[in-house]
Amino acid sequence: MTHNAAPANPKSAKQHAGKTPLTTGSDFEQMFDLAPVSLWLEDYSGLKALFERWRHEGVTDLAAYLREDTARVQACTRELKILRVNQHTLDLFHATNLQTLQSRLGDVFKDDMQTSVVEELVQLWNGQLEITNQTCNYTLDGQRLDIKLRARILKGHEDTWGRVLLTLENITPEENARKLLTQRETYARNLFELSPVSLWVEDFSAIRVLMDDVRERGIQDFGTFMRVHPDFVTRCMEEIRVIDVNLHTLHMFGAPNKLTLMQQLDKIFRDEMIDSFREQLLDLWNGKTFQQREVINHTLNGDALHIHMQFDVMPGHDARWDMVLVSLVDITARKKAEAYLEYLGKHDVLTKLRNRAFFAEEVNRLARKGPWPVSVLAVDVNGLKRINDEQGHAAGDAMLRRAGEVLAKSIDAPACAARIGGDEFVVLMPATDERGAHALMQRITSVLELNNQFYPGNELSMAMGTATCMAGASMDMAVQTADHAMFRAKAAHYQARHIERRHGFENL
Repeated sequence: MTHNAAPANPKSAKQHAGKTPLTTGSDFEQMFDLAPVSLWLEDYSGLKALFERWRHEGVTDLAAYLREDTARVQACTRELKILRVNQHTLDLFHATNLQTLQSRLGDVFKDDMQTSVVEELVQLWNGQLEITNQTCNYTLDGQRLDIKLRARILKGHEDTWGRVLLTLENITPEENARKLLTQRETYARNLFELSPVSLWVEDFSAIRVLMDDVRERGIQDFGTFMRVHPDFVTRCMEEIRVIDVNLHTLHMFGAPNKLTLMQQLDKIFRDEMIDSFREQLLDLWNGKTFQQREVINHTLNGDALHIHMQFDVMPGHDARWDMVLVSLVDITARKKAEAYLEYLGKHDVLTKLRNRAFFAEEVNRLARKGPWPVSVLAVDVNGLKRINDEQGHAAGDAMLRRAGEVLAKSIDAPACAARIGGDEFVVLMPATDERGAHALMQRITSVLELNNQFYPGNELSMAMGTATCMAGASMDMAVQTADHAMFRAKAAHYQARHIERRHGFENL
């Protein structure tokens, strides 16, 4: 093998060495083919020509223009010509060669990728020579790939976009892990936020310190200590730190948001709550970190809530009590139902509901002043004419009195119920949205079931319909809408009875 002689002049040698390229064209070929990342060399000149035509036609907002018609997105992607890909790309997309990949690009770029490509097109439209995006592609055998894309118009091709180099980084494992973590966090958060009972996460660590201090002073009869020092109980109540509450808690206590609730805890835990909290502290003193009891709390509006409380120091926090889960179940309806049954057993009263004149006046007042939204519940007694015809008006009046009792026991201020006709009732609910109106319907249905259990003989049945009036809307129209909904419910009731008769249930 022959070797070329080195130049005799050292300076000349250095100059020669400086002019010798470190890499050759074949080196770049190998670098492209063997790169451990997906590389695509593409020609975007057709896309540039399409953009220029659209600009000439007056298009200014490309994103809006593309979203108006998805065929325009496809027109853009058809103008992207693949010149070359490396081996890593073929392996990534499970393609045997470039021809196979090109012939099945429809399987690679599909579904939600069509939406994300708009962002890339807008970046090019806005004159960016280098674009980035996170999108998804699909392998030829249908596997989804999460991709981080970078594209650069190569130097010398800025005017034509004839050469564009793209790199695709497969971030599917990272995205799958992130999605799984997000799903688990969302699942856990939803379990907490959407629980149908009120949940509180609280920190009792300051109370633990106060109680430990009492022990260190040699106090053994903690119950007597609290009676002698009632300010200690108050101090402990002040030291409760609420970490979080769920959405049901806000609805239950009438709070618009968590911050408002936490700033007004003194309105919730007061009066009768002090006695039950004293019992709770005594249980904690005796080592009972799991407790259940019935207590009374108050909404921010001042309404009393009968509560079944469950208190549990969470596992791993027994030493400091710095993480406590408290669940509150509103048993007010049950308490009212118990009182209602007792009341029915001692009285035979009229409806004592508002009359039509009050109803008309209240509608006018609410139409002027709100508070908004105002919900309307129209109620009609089913089957009253049949009872009047078959059993006499005394029996019909008895049904009306029962209907009035049900409504009176189901409704709390500021809502009010009025009898506006023979068997027609309307409930006006200021500061109540559709959800609140439907909750009242459910409450009425529950009390109605209790009523039917108490009274043998004729079954009391009601048709109900609701409507909600927002500020600026017509209260009269809301009343009419509630009436129409009630009439539809009434028609469905009679249709169901007709079907039952055909099956031989004539006595229902």
